[in-house]
Amino acid sequence: MERALTSGNYNEAIYKAIKKLRTNKDAKRKQDYILLLKDAYDKANERDENSIARLKASNNPEYYKRIYETYNALEKRQNAVRPLLPLSIKGREVYFGYNDYTSDIVEARDNVSGHYYQKGIQLLDTNDKFQIRDAYNTLSYIEDINPNYQSTRAFMEEAHVRGTAHVIVAIENQTNQVIPRRLEDALLDFNTYGLDQFWTQYHAFANDSLDYDYAMQLQLARINISPEQVREREVLRQQRVRDGWQYVYDANGNVAKDSLGNDIKEDKFITARARLFQFEQFKQSEILANVVFTDLKSNETIEQFNIDSGFVFENFYATFRGDRRALTPDDRDLLRNRPVPFPSNEQMVFDSGEDLKVRLKDIIADYKF
Repeated sequence: MERALTSGNYNEAIYKAIKKLRTNKDAKRKQDYILLLKDAYDKANERDENSIARLKASNNPEYYKRIYETYNALEKRQNAVRPLLPLSIKGREVYFGYNDYTSDIVEARDNVSGHYYQKGIQLLDTNDKFQIRDAYNTLSYIEDINPNYQSTRAFMEEAHVRGTAHVIVAIENQTNQVIPRRLEDALLDFNTYGLDQFWTQYHAFANDSLDYDYAMQLQLARINISPEQVREREVLRQQRVRDGWQYVYDANGNVAKDSLGNDIKEDKFITARARLFQFEQFKQSEILANVVFTDLKSNETIEQFNIDSGFVFENFYATFRGDRRALTPDDRDLLRNRPVPFPSNEQMVFDSGEDLKVRLKDIIADYKF
């Protein structure tokens, strides 16, 4: 806390002291925190008031925002300390200066609103989308501090419409294979991508009323589907298991007796053996694709990404011959499984397409126009 004060981090020192004084503020052990709070509070206020005076003296409209935010910082600091007051040391109240900054804040807010409004309107007076987006951000600041100043919202809506990049999307099948229609529909259904891109809209179907800025082409280059395979592996299992009981005999060949005269018995163990036949049904599909972004204004390719997506079908099951007791718990679980029909090639391609869609979403989400 003292380090924050001596290094000029007055606000940090203030809020740490406030936290300490929220409980038992009148306790003797808390007096050092009161002194520290007083020192940091006065120095922070003096620094901010001097800063405002210098900024005002420069008569530069670019400083209006800093002036406004500094007045807000002064008021916020006062409001943070006020719930603790009065604070006393050895019975004497410690004075914390208070000013009503309401009129100063209103004046500064109006100044920055007017200046930013002019900047926003000037930025809107262009066809450059990036400057139009700057106009939106400039007007958005006004909306935050001075809602709907000079019809700010209407100009923000205009900026959003004009600053949005529209991307037309197409799928090109270069594989010489038939692509399932439901896969194409799924890839083009951007409502399911969960995208939240404020400045970009993707269109699967062309809208004649829009002048598209970019094109995204999903080129399906190759589809690989492996043959249906059933892999078999034979494993020998053996395990020593209890197999009933038997009498214990003494050295004379008679059944041994315990102290009560009862026959002594013991567990009988044998080695159980079994052959386990493990089966794996396996089929794999892969889609190789390219994503190409084109600037439609210059008709130039601006970026290209390669995608390797796939899907693996696997099913494991087993049979055995021999003594079941030789099998492990995992073996017994495998015995419950059964062979299942292999998915069709169309289904494999569709499932690979689901993985393709996830990878395509990552590319779209990361790419900014």
